[in-house]
Amino acid sequence: MTGPELSLLDTNGILRQPGVRPRRTSAGLGWPGLYVSTQREQPYRAAFDGARSHLLILHLNGPVRVRRGHLGLTSSRTVPPGGFFVHPAGKDLTVELGGVLDTVHVYLSDELLQQAHDGPPLVPAEELGAVDPLLEQLVLTLDGVLRRWEPSARTYLDQITGLVAGQLALRHSTRGSRDDPEPRVAGLSSRQLMGVRELLEQRLAEPVPLADMAAVAGLSVSQFCRQFKARMGVAPHQYLLRLRVDTACRLLRDRTTPIAEVATRCGFSHQEHLTRVMRRQLGTTPAAVRRDT
Repeated sequence: MTGPELSLLDTNGILRQPGVRPRRTSAGLGWPGLYVSTQREQPYRAAFDGARSHLLILHLNGPVRVRRGHLGLTSSRTVPPGGFFVHPAGKDLTVELGGVLDTVHVYLSDELLQQAHDGPPLVPAEELGAVDPLLEQLVLTLDGVLRRWEPSARTYLDQITGLVAGQLALRHSTRGSRDDPEPRVAGLSSRQLMGVRELLEQRLAEPVPLADMAAVAGLSVSQFCRQFKARMGVAPHQYLLRLRVDTACRLLRDRTTPIAEVATRCGFSHQEHLTRVMRRQLGTTPAAVRRDT
């Protein structure tokens, strides 16, 4: 993904309300084009100027009554748990929250939204109480990444962010038909795949943004993700993790390299991180691989 990290200044001001109590935010983590915050909100009524980012609010509990509009409250709905509040960048907002509410806010740059589809520019719809089980799971996954953040998860973060932007473009856009099937795409060519693999092998010990992989293949991020999965059957972050595990297994057979060094050379935060991933993927541990060599 491209673009600078978003900050609280890129949001519309809801999170700066005195009754908002953030539990965790992505501030300072270097997440490009994205700001995520999980909090408890007290009832309020306020007017906000347009922000530089698109806004998704997932209601974690409820139901709660919400009213919204421009220069007045023109729409009202009781929103259940799992409901979404969607608001586009650049538009002012008047909103009234009728009760205490736990929420996850996701602020996306317009650049990320436009990269997520092929076609004319999109603008998110103004929605109140929209239900989208897939988008709900993606936002909860973003919150999970935030809760357990490790820099080595950067590629995974890019993948989830791209999926959030893609679902927003496909199902919550004011342009185009929401019922159109996704375009059929061919997989990466062998030359493109070789270039991506060489990049990953060269930078195995560091986070690799999807934008860097896409640039090697000569594609946009959205095109790259679709064509990579069409060719390999897995998402880029899953392929990178598999490559890291495979490389770690090879290095572990060299008994002269400490396990902690193997972990960092293969892009894991520490030895315990490598152990968790190997146990989950292979049902074994680094020590067992080394012992059985």
